[in-house]
Amino acid sequence: MHNVTLKTCDNIDIAANYYTNGFNEIVIVAPGWCMTKDSNAFTQISEFFAKRYDVLTFDFRGHGKSKGLYTFTAKEEADMQSVIDFATENRYKKIYLAGFSLGAAIAIICAAKNPKIDKVILVSPPSEFGKIENQMWKKEAWEETLRKFELGRFLSIRPCIIPLKKERPIDYIKQVKVPTLFIAGEKDPTVHPWHTEKLYRIATCPKKYMLFKGGCHAEDLYLHFEQDFSNLCYDWLEQN
Repeated sequence: MHNVTLKTCDNIDIAANYYTNGFNEIVIVAPGWCMTKDSNAFTQISEFFAKRYDVLTFDFRGHGKSKGLYTFTAKEEADMQSVIDFATENRYKKIYLAGFSLGAAIAIICAAKNPKIDKVILVSPPSEFGKIENQMWKKEAWEETLRKFELGRFLSIRPCIIPLKKERPIDYIKQVKVPTLFIAGEKDPTVHPWHTEKLYRIATCPKKYMLFKGGCHAEDLYLHFEQDFSNLCYDWLEQN
């Protein structure tokens, strides 16, 4: 693995971890709010994908080693697009998106607009930012937050405090034409599973929906159901 720095169309430096193993297909991994490419969870997720694909896992603006301020889906499309452009320039045969939480929201928007994407995996995607429940006082939420707590990651988060108009994934999902896997946790306290179910119902692309019984939010589904989650993603990406 080595580090790369990419430039967005609005001149923000985006930091990415690039796992190169000689594969001709690549998975772009997009963490959610308050998660970074170097967090323990996304290091594990990147390494599992890297067993069969090249991988680019990146920090959205306002996170980790990327510059700028996080805008909660208002401007982050440019961040993912810079990573997609890098993968395209490196002539990968197929480009896949794997988005988690707000990273999944951005993946929907990019997949709707970019014909170079071949398949998508959406883990705990919100239908729109304004309807995210984010019930952090629930046991399921604070226990997972404490279990994953990393001081350096927490201190690296820089949110924008200016209200900005946000894109709604629900407005873009019908425009996604490539095969899309929707994954939700039954007991997700942050983005309730109805978000994923609604997006799945509206989507007109080839699609599959998986609800992890007793599962929590986004990367927690990998951490708690590693083998089942891994097999699900591998099977989805490898089927014709």
